[in-house]
Amino acid sequence: MQLIEIRNRSEVKNFHHVPFIIYKNASQWIAHLRQDVDKVFDPQKNKLFKEGGQAIRWVLSNDNGELIGRVAAFFHPATAASFDQPTGGMGFFECIDNKQAAYLLFDACKNWLQAKGMEAMDGPVNFGDRSQFWGLQVDNFDKPPVYPLNYHHSYYKAFFESYGFKDYFKQFIFWRDITIPAQPIFVRKYNQLKDNADFSMKNIRGMSTEKVAADFREVYNGAWAGLEHFKEMKPETALKLLRAMKPAIDPDIVIFIYHQNKPIAFYINLPELNQIFKYVNGNLNWWGKLIFAYHKLKKTPTRMTGVVFGVVKEFQGKGLEAALIVYAEKTVVPQGHYKDTVLSWIGDFNPKMIRLTENLGATLYQTFITYRYLFDPNAEFKRAPNQ
Repeated sequence: MQLIEIRNRSEVKNFHHVPFIIYKNASQWIAHLRQDVDKVFDPQKNKLFKEGGQAIRWVLSNDNGELIGRVAAFFHPATAASFDQPTGGMGFFECIDNKQAAYLLFDACKNWLQAKGMEAMDGPVNFGDRSQFWGLQVDNFDKPPVYPLNYHHSYYKAFFESYGFKDYFKQFIFWRDITIPAQPIFVRKYNQLKDNADFSMKNIRGMSTEKVAADFREVYNGAWAGLEHFKEMKPETALKLLRAMKPAIDPDIVIFIYHQNKPIAFYINLPELNQIFKYVNGNLNWWGKLIFAYHKLKKTPTRMTGVVFGVVKEFQGKGLEAALIVYAEKTVVPQGHYKDTVLSWIGDFNPKMIRLTENLGATLYQTFITYRYLFDPNAEFKRAPNQ
């Protein structure tokens, strides 16, 4: 077997091609967009490079020169230093069902990160936002992946755990039929806010991108300030994010709550884009964009993805999430377009959100594990703390 570092366009092409080999017989697999993956490794588009971050990629071939795996390793100095052991990351792992091949890929990441001063690695993770390419899928392989999360073979789990990776935290995706009415307690919370003149709930239809970005930033900063690794979102970052998301946004399913005209909560949903991207074969080139535009106009997605709830600290624990859900039920369901929803990326370190989701009647759709591997086997392993 031969490990090849990605250094040129031809090798980048091979990196993108590996999943098509590994998952060729997996009927539920939907390819990641190569444009999304390329952004992760582009120093001009990924700000972590500008903050001292580094990344490396490899593909693995067998003795006949056939591609059989791939992986990437990366670290960001500030993030690495925030843990008990300086910790880097590995991700974009795909491999045939061969333990030796998997271990070669793991060893490449470990050795590179050790040379950079790291003492541990998390994986499979992303060199960037947790909402993308994060965690190892460990169940329900008969269900299609949610954009932009991973799809994996069931045998990967044994590779990670036999190598020495340990469960750092789990992430859950829940599913719910939105045509089934929410429980009475959710409706009561909604009615309490609806009948209080100080509060208002509305979607973003008719709002400017600048207004949505400003309100999103205010809630985001107010909700997560003080948490581990939190970085305050700047106005230009929020505006850039909203402009990038604009082609995918359905304004009817992005909802805010205001208190005396000040944004205090949001429920961000998107159409389930993998119901479109399964038609573009992993490439949003000009032809892929035409396909995307056609399916968006046709309103192909019948599922919406609940990307995130956010409630500023002052109003947390007051049932605003429940009110947002009922508002969506009363305004979205009557349109007859969306049939169900997935509530994405709820960590096991967030038991309050898990209880809320379960109380809503949602059921488990898929589970992911973020693993951590300590290079010193005698070092103390600690799971991620609860929020």
